[in-house]
Amino acid sequence: MENLIALLVAAPLAGAALLLCGGTRLDRTGHWIGSLLAVVSFAVGAVLFADLLGRSPEHRTLHQHLFSWIPVGGFRADVAFQLDQLSMTFVLLITGVGSLIHIYSIGYMEHDERRRRFFGYLNLFLAAMLLLVLADNYLLLYVGWEGVGLASYLLIGFWQHKPSAATAAKKAFLVNRVGDMGLSIAVMVMFTTFGTFTFGPVLGATGDTSQGTLTAIGLLLLLAACGKSAQVPLQSWLGDAMEGPTPVSALIHAATMVTAGVYLITRSGAIFNAAPDAQLAVVVVGAVTLLFGAIVGCAKDDIKKALAGSTMSQIGYMILAAGLGPVGYAFAIMHLVTHGFFKAGLFLGAGSVMHGMNDEVDMRRYGGLRKYMPVTFVTFGLGYLAIIGFPGLSGFFSKDRIIEAAFAKGGTEGWILGGAALLGAAITAFYMTRVMLMTFFGEKRWDPAETHPHESPKVMTIPMILLAVGSVFAGGLFSVNEAFVTWLEPVTSFSHGHSPVGATTVTASTMVVLLVGVGIAWLMYGRKPVPARAPRGSLLTRAARRDLLQDDFNHIVFVRGGSQVTGTLVQLDRSLVDGAVNGTAASMGGLSGLLRQLQSGFVRSYAVQMLGGAAVLVAATLLMRGV
Repeated sequence: MENLIALLVAAPLAGAALLLCGGTRLDRTGHWIGSLLAVVSFAVGAVLFADLLGRSPEHRTLHQHLFSWIPVGGFRADVAFQLDQLSMTFVLLITGVGSLIHIYSIGYMEHDERRRRFFGYLNLFLAAMLLLVLADNYLLLYVGWEGVGLASYLLIGFWQHKPSAATAAKKAFLVNRVGDMGLSIAVMVMFTTFGTFTFGPVLGATGDTSQGTLTAIGLLLLLAACGKSAQVPLQSWLGDAMEGPTPVSALIHAATMVTAGVYLITRSGAIFNAAPDAQLAVVVVGAVTLLFGAIVGCAKDDIKKALAGSTMSQIGYMILAAGLGPVGYAFAIMHLVTHGFFKAGLFLGAGSVMHGMNDEVDMRRYGGLRKYMPVTFVTFGLGYLAIIGFPGLSGFFSKDRIIEAAFAKGGTEGWILGGAALLGAAITAFYMTRVMLMTFFGEKRWDPAETHPHESPKVMTIPMILLAVGSVFAGGLFSVNEAFVTWLEPVTSFSHGHSPVGATTVTASTMVVLLVGVGIAWLMYGRKPVPARAPRGSLLTRAARRDLLQDDFNHIVFVRGGSQVTGTLVQLDRSLVDGAVNGTAASMGGLSGLLRQLQSGFVRSYAVQMLGGAAVLVAATLLMRGV
């Protein structure tokens, strides 16, 4: 079975190569080829999953070595794969949800003349993400990490004829490069410290390594995770990334890219467990981001950007859980998987609404669409109930466990983190109810002469239905006999912790804040007509519309600040460096001018100089003899 691991990556990679290099002859079939190869990768993953289930927990780690990539002296980097319970979970999520997004894209991109290229980029995205989670060493993981960054740049800017899309792609690329510097330096530190990049030796040697070194590595890995998973302070690219086609948004937010940071931290759990300061930094970043993204999502009228704020917030929950160590690793991944179902469904539902509304994204121009788009309404509604944590649906099981784990941190920290997670749940219920009410309820607010809402074709609705099924049942299935925790425990380890708040109390509190959030949203958007233009709002609302001033902050601190630093350096260069060089040149020029006067070319001048020199020599000789 080990020999099948490479096929997981090879299938979509071959699809990308074929579709991007095959030329226009594949225009009519490229979308089917790309979708088929994504499904092939999922099928191989399902076979490998069945094989792992048939093994005992201690024998569920498979390795496949392909070749030595860079063998130079003591430096050795291999192209080798590791398939265990953690990477298998990601494989099924990436290929399963990714395949449904491919199929959905067949209908969504039907009239795009560059559809073949789009599917080539989608396949490249899957291949890079699979390489990332299957690599058995950090250097190969880094290759997949950069591949994901490249694919996201190509897909976000796919409609590059729109200046906003081209700018968004560039922004995502640049912000991610900041995080990627963290990962690249971390890999270098690992090699100098452990002499290898391979997971086993690196993670197994943390007990013999200084805490300072492990803290440095942990903080660098966190920086990388912040960039790829859009966490504070590198979150500014995610909302702009909505400029790409909607299937791209679903792929980035649900199955690939933003989940990479959670994987990196969980896979590197041994490093963070041995570096409490780095682990605390992870927790703080997660707690801040889950509130940051939720607040941003409350003020967005663009349906995709509201969901982007939601993703930022939900990934914050996962990062928070991963920062809690063995108490939270399994729940971080559990929420990641359930989120993959309902967030992909929500984004595909948003794309379906746009498809029926002439690509309109402003929810203030929707209203009453449940009558015109019943399948989209039901599937989107189930995703909505799942994300707010409605009892019995996926989000209820995964998010509640994270809130419990946050309280289990203990002491003041536990109360602060648990309170932040509960507050985030209330805000989530508010902004997602707002999205539902503004989109599917109330009076219609579009122009009937220009817009004719209609349900999407089956090639789009069937993937939405399947994702809705996962949104409903996945969390419950994972929770039967703690199946998901038991599955991951050999890789991530697990500890129950000691929460001062019982599970029943957490569930009751979550239900209370959920009802409060839903109730406030209904009072604001369900009982009153939605105005065509957004009111001015409070200072916080205006700030949230501007993404809590994150771009303004970046512009002031980095753009203006960088310009001022550059200007200062230019002045120093001109006054000191150039001044010293030019001053030396001017001095030599002046001296040369003086010396030049001695070289007049007149014989009488030279005779006078010789006579004067002889006189000086004679006088000096006589003077010395007299002494």
